[in-house]
Amino acid sequence: MPAYDGGMRYGQRGGYTPAGQQRRERLRLAAAGRFAAGDSVSQIAADLRVTPGTVRRWRRAWAEGGPEALRSKGPVSAERLSPQQWARLEAELRRGPLAHGFADDQRWTLVRIKTLIGRLFHVGYTVEGTWKLLRRHGWSCQVPVRQAMERDEAAVAVWKSEVWPDIEAPPATWAPAFASRTRQARG
Repeated sequence: MPAYDGGMRYGQRGGYTPAGQQRRERLRLAAAGRFAAGDSVSQIAADLRVTPGTVRRWRRAWAEGGPEALRSKGPVSAERLSPQQWARLEAELRRGPLAHGFADDQRWTLVRIKTLIGRLFHVGYTVEGTWKLLRRHGWSCQVPVRQAMERDEAAVAVWKSEVWPDIEAPPATWAPAFASRTRQARG
């Protein structure tokens, strides 16, 4: 069986940010201390809020290589843009899509950013790789800045506090919706 790769699992479809990597590494190292103390897998999993399978993988890695085997190995893929290139890309993104020939609307899409990276640096990224790159550097989805001119904040507040609670569905209950008598099967 190959050695443990440091736990870089990407359930969020984009990888961990550097802060997320550090947090996961702290969890793994905390688990290493618990392994040495002889704590059970289920207790460690409950305390660290991870699955027992994850703790078992960590324990195997710890048994093979000690605490060093649980240290983060960094991102799975090496970033292809240098810090200087990333700074230039951010500056170009701030200039807006129109400055780069995207005249139909003023939103950055992943495809447009991917195209811009290719034009500026002659580096090829996939759309998903572009999203991972942006997330790794703290960027998120765009949210419209403008709102309708007709929007009445006071009316919205009244609607949220008075109307919505009346039409909101009641909370689900665990109790059955109905009950009936049943006869035992004959036989």
